[in-house]
Amino acid sequence: MVYATADGTTRQRLRVGMVGGGRNAFIGAVHRLAMRLDDQIALVAGALSSDPENAAASAAEIGIAPERSYADYHAMAKAEAARPDGIEAVVIVTPNHLHAPIATAFLEAGIDIICDKPLSTTLGEAEALVALTKAKQRRFVVTLNNTGYAMVRQAREMVAAGELGRIVSLHAAYIQDWLTKPIDAEGQKQAEWRTDPARAGQSAVLADIGVHAFNLASFISGFEAEAVSADLFTAVPGRRLDDNAHVLVRWTGGARGTILASQTSPGHYNDLSVRIYGEKAGLEWSGSRPEELRFSPYGEESRTLVRGGHGATAEARRVSRMPAAHPEGYIEAFANFYRDAADIIRAHRAGGMEDAARTAQVPDVVDGARGVKFVAAAVESNAARGAWTPARFGG
Repeated sequence: MVYATADGTTRQRLRVGMVGGGRNAFIGAVHRLAMRLDDQIALVAGALSSDPENAAASAAEIGIAPERSYADYHAMAKAEAARPDGIEAVVIVTPNHLHAPIATAFLEAGIDIICDKPLSTTLGEAEALVALTKAKQRRFVVTLNNTGYAMVRQAREMVAAGELGRIVSLHAAYIQDWLTKPIDAEGQKQAEWRTDPARAGQSAVLADIGVHAFNLASFISGFEAEAVSADLFTAVPGRRLDDNAHVLVRWTGGARGTILASQTSPGHYNDLSVRIYGEKAGLEWSGSRPEELRFSPYGEESRTLVRGGHGATAEARRVSRMPAAHPEGYIEAFANFYRDAADIIRAHRAGGMEDAARTAQVPDVVDGARGVKFVAAAVESNAARGAWTPARFGG
């Protein structure tokens, strides 16, 4: 499984397996599209469904050999660890409550992890995964994939370079409308498990989309959440978990801000945004216009920075595939995440020197745990009628 790079050298494709993501699942197919785009990853094994018949049929559809299609993730971890050509990493795309036990099984087998968000449903599980990853000396990345957009990477570089000055306020929002009606009670598969406390965890809206907004704000700014004051509520009568969250945040470094998440806001299909304001300038980015950054130096007219344009930073250029005005979007950003993750895991497995700058661009198990801590703190604050609650992960 060798491929040629742009400079004419050859490299081994990273061999991965997948748990979850079979037929009729949503996000598994999206992961497979993203990992294929750069031809650096080979999907060779899977436990694609808890139903053995569906697992086998799903594997056949995407070209996984029958002997490497498993009905149980425990059997997959054991068998793949014993093969000389076994998987080097596993991609976990199951409902939330299974992330921690599956990751634990593969870490114990010496296999690196690529896990969908949230890292886990409880803080205790998150802390245990951080500790086990360190003990096993494995690489564990969490697919907080919006960090892969070129202009998100550019925003991070601009903040780090001091172009905004001291950061004063930091806000992120993720607003959708797909749960405006009680489709979970009507049996819609994706809605039903995401609003089930046993499978989604303590919060629905924060675990599903709020962690993306939180991570995006943290990634660009370099800040962590010190404390939160939260108001979580359910707009749809009878729904078992929240579908809206308004969270005030005190960030490290002294900045203040908000994280907003809603899945019952008509007119917003998938509206992710971040706004950062410093003493010298402001930056705004929206997932609906992902190739642009609105940069507003104080006292000057706002300007639009374009992916691939004359003001592109080094990192934004590195992760851009096409010239300016040749549109790139969600899958390309997700593919950037997978390309960097593959490089990190390959370098670690080869015993070589990992690129520290590259590693910093990819959310890891600690970043995932910070998201779980944020959710747990928000739930605790809400139960205490918005009392300020510590939110910084200590692992």
